[in-house]
Amino acid sequence: MSVPKSETPSVIYLDNNATTQVAEEAVEAMLPYLSQYYGNPSSMHTFGGRVSRKIKEARANIAALLGAEPTEIIFTSCGSEGDNAAIQAALASQPDKRHIVTTQVEHPAVLNLCKRLEKDGYTVTYLAVNRKGQLNLNELRASLTDNTALVSVMCANNETGNIFPIERIGEIVKERGILFHVDGVQAAGKIPLNMKESTVDFLVVSGHKLHAPKGTGALYVRKGVRFRPFLVGGHQERGRRGGTENVPGIIALGKAAELALEHLEEENTRVRALRSLTYVRSLRDRLEQGLLTSIPHCQLNGHQSWRLPNTTNIGFKYVEGEAILLSLDRYGICASSGSACTSGSLEPSHVLRAMGLPYSVLHGSIRLSLSRYNTSEEIERVLEVFPKIIDRLRELSPFNSDEAEWLKEQSLVNSQ
Repeated sequence: MSVPKSETPSVIYLDNNATTQVAEEAVEAMLPYLSQYYGNPSSMHTFGGRVSRKIKEARANIAALLGAEPTEIIFTSCGSEGDNAAIQAALASQPDKRHIVTTQVEHPAVLNLCKRLEKDGYTVTYLAVNRKGQLNLNELRASLTDNTALVSVMCANNETGNIFPIERIGEIVKERGILFHVDGVQAAGKIPLNMKESTVDFLVVSGHKLHAPKGTGALYVRKGVRFRPFLVGGHQERGRRGGTENVPGIIALGKAAELALEHLEEENTRVRALRSLTYVRSLRDRLEQGLLTSIPHCQLNGHQSWRLPNTTNIGFKYVEGEAILLSLDRYGICASSGSACTSGSLEPSHVLRAMGLPYSVLHGSIRLSLSRYNTSEEIERVLEVFPKIIDRLRELSPFNSDEAEWLKEQSLVNSQ
């Protein structure tokens, strides 16, 4: 069976955990501040004051999305900056403590920083996860010592969508008086967050994950938590982040946050129905169940229930993920095999490896992540072509018998 180069002129975008379409409303909000209202928000004249007021409005919108106070929000350039700023600030405020606790499945912005900190003399504990990608909270509790400066755990995993019990983790951490950092990049705008009722000290948001432009982000810092600036400069962000503000990006982020709060229920119904709500045949569940029932030898990676409403990660045995992605691309379907920040690596996903998944699943796993802009027609189109792609690739694969033969062959390849 030959795969046509394209049977549809439009793109079916199912890679929203990598980046999202910028909302039209966010674009419209930012455009005047690229051309008409170009004043510096730090200037004392009225022209600059108009810009400053729009930044204040955007800050309030972000705070509302997170259930925080506007004074607790610092604008950044991205999630990676926010993670770095939070972790380094926590360590700088406790120079006598040299231990960090995180997980094996964090984003590279956290893992690679921790690896660098180990070279600088810090000790890092990387908590393991089980086959479903869940943490053992007893292991977390046992890892904490009087020397622990910070615990860093993501709210939701970018590859599997798994949601970690942040509030329970926070309770354990706060029993020892330890600072708590959460990468909330994938969670913000998809699930409810309320920092006022939370034990989280630092939470990170990235604009391009919630329909704002790239190059924008926000960092929540709980009132009263000591914070040393990551970027040193002028008085911007109340002295907590130097540099003239990215005004258009901040305004767009504020609008996107406002829209995310308005559409939060839709994210959890039409995109995926929560058990606590009246069931709606959601797009994510329709896509997921359609693939799992129509394609043999595949499995869901991650927890069935405790995950983001827009994300599914499925392992297709006996085929390579890269071949699946290239085939999908020829139909105009965009997906991924893991974090966009680790693409280009020949190594399988560090998240799926940490979960202990077998080789046949690791190399054939695909992440499909939806947004409120996806349609039922798009999902039906994917369900139409996806089984054909897998059938074709398995016909071409030398490993098309059973898993035992696949592993036997792979063992021979690796020994050569």
